Amino acid sequence: MTSFGSPPPNTTSPSSSPPMTKKLKPNPESNYTCSTAPAATAFPSSCGTLGRHLARRLAQIGVRDVFSVPGDFNLTLLDHLIAEPELNLVGCCNELNAGYAADGYARANGVGACVVTFTVGGLSVLNAIAGAYSENLPVICVVGGPNSNDYGTNRILHHTIGLPDFSQELQCFQTVTCAQAVVNNLEDAHELIDTAISTALKESKPVYISISCNLPGIPHPTFAREPVPYFLAPKLSNQLGLEAAVEATAEFLNKAVKPVLVAGPKLRVAKAQKAFVELADACGYPIAVMPSAKGLVPEHHPHFIGTYWGAVSTSYCGEIVESADAYVFVGPIFNDYSSVGYSLLIKKEKSVIVQPKRVTIGDGPSLGWVFMADFLTALAKKLKNNNTAYENYRRIFVPPGIALKRENNEPLRVNILFKYIQELLGGDTAVIAETGDSWFNCQKLRLPENCGFEFQMQYGSIGWSVGATLGYAQAAKDKRVIACIGDGSFQVTAQDISTMIRCGQRSIIFLINNGGYTIEVEIHDGPYNVIKNWNYTGLVNAIHNGEGKCWTAKVCTEEQLAEAISTATGAHKDSLCFIEVVVHKDDTSKELLEWGSRVSSANSRPPNPQ
Repeated sequence: MTSFGSPPPNTTSPSSSPPMTKKLKPNPESNYTCSTAPAATAFPSSCGTLGRHLARRLAQIGVRDVFSVPGDFNLTLLDHLIAEPELNLVGCCNELNAGYAADGYARANGVGACVVTFTVGGLSVLNAIAGAYSENLPVICVVGGPNSNDYGTNRILHHTIGLPDFSQELQCFQTVTCAQAVVNNLEDAHELIDTAISTALKESKPVYISISCNLPGIPHPTFAREPVPYFLAPKLSNQLGLEAAVEATAEFLNKAVKPVLVAGPKLRVAKAQKAFVELADACGYPIAVMPSAKGLVPEHHPHFIGTYWGAVSTSYCGEIVESADAYVFVGPIFNDYSSVGYSLLIKKEKSVIVQPKRVTIGDGPSLGWVFMADFLTALAKKLKNNNTAYENYRRIFVPPGIALKRENNEPLRVNILFKYIQELLGGDTAVIAETGDSWFNCQKLRLPENCGFEFQMQYGSIGWSVGATLGYAQAAKDKRVIACIGDGSFQVTAQDISTMIRCGQRSIIFLINNGGYTIEVEIHDGPYNVIKNWNYTGLVNAIHNGEGKCWTAKVCTEEQLAEAISTATGAHKDSLCFIEVVVHKDDTSKELLEWGSRVSSANSRPPNPQ
């Protein structure tokens, strides 16, 4: 058995990125109306200001909503964003949620943006930006910075740690963004802003842009004309390397008796989802997804067999993958969580690992500058159709059992809750799963065609889902978001329920109240995992305060749950619906029990001998 570790970090620097060819067109939707900021006077194009240039750039790349928290260093910049007719400013309750919202927005829209103030705002949003970096999401994080005249002086400013050095915020962002721009001079502002934004799009990572508070409204010749749309150059594979990789892989796989195909989360950053389906159609192999790739591959595909997650895989999927004599992992991340405490029964010599820019075949060749989509498309033409492993799956598969019959007024069970959630899903819905037992229960949901699915597995920051639900719903107005959030996570970021109501969103939030941090309990229990119970529906009603459309319910039995869902999809289908589901503190999925014990074992390994 070989344990897989995390792949090496991406070492590509902005300066080494290939030149740019893909023309970016604005999203056709515009003029969202949830901003409550007072209308600002439009700035005529003849002004040619930095603020207008940034606003136009964001609109050009497809951003329609910018998530923000005002502060004295960014107020003038916010005026210019409001003045842009194609942008809508969404004011959030705190910077962390603004960052999480930009993350969720980028998942649905392809790119997101947030604007905060210097240091106190920047360091608050930092955690969300780190999460976006881990998930390969292009988020433009703009910070209103100090007056340009204060740089290089001995002055001490507010919103700092009391030193005349203003670089603390920049230093923090350098490790969680792919490019940084500190704009305190109009002469090079155009270049710095455009380079940062284009780098975010090329690298599919967040960027940091700090803009001095006195610069957004000053006319400058470099901004005199409408920004020319970006033209991102295509990333072309090394043709010889591509041919060698395809030939070696085809030879390797065509010798195999029962090969399988497994999708990983980097399919998204490589923009190779269509090419993956082409390969799946051509080869006949069973296809599985790693947990963090759920939603990236169509689950209605005839050869889809479920989630491969080692010992906690969906039924019969793990057995088929681990018994294969060859497996193709496309865009995987093998970390301690996805490998269930490094316990995957996967052997390197049997594997083909396809990363966004590299292909490694077993213990043999590793070829770089071979792009994933190019490789998958070319490989599809070279593989023999082989459905042996899929036929094995069909022979051993037994449909999931039926939950035990409940007694009258028996307390609601989690498996019953997710049976009802499954029935809610359609092509016009999207699921957002919070860190915790929802990870495991949501993996078992079968996603209909075009149903979205998002969760944050690599970073796993509890509370992420509240802001992400806000951002995703704002971007995907054609879908109703169904969010599954634990009580502990909700307590971290609950405030932006307010913003969802103000924006007129109609998500359904299932608040799973089991009295604590259940995922932590299964890794290592202690009194710190028990939290103070809140009156969750009362809190949301107080936030609602009679303004906007919001409906709440608290359910403890299956009958109450069925009635609440009927109301949420009927009389209140156009409202934000918040359903508190009270369950027993020990009511968890069997997968969490298994996963928690294995991760606990990995965490508690003694130090290696010195």
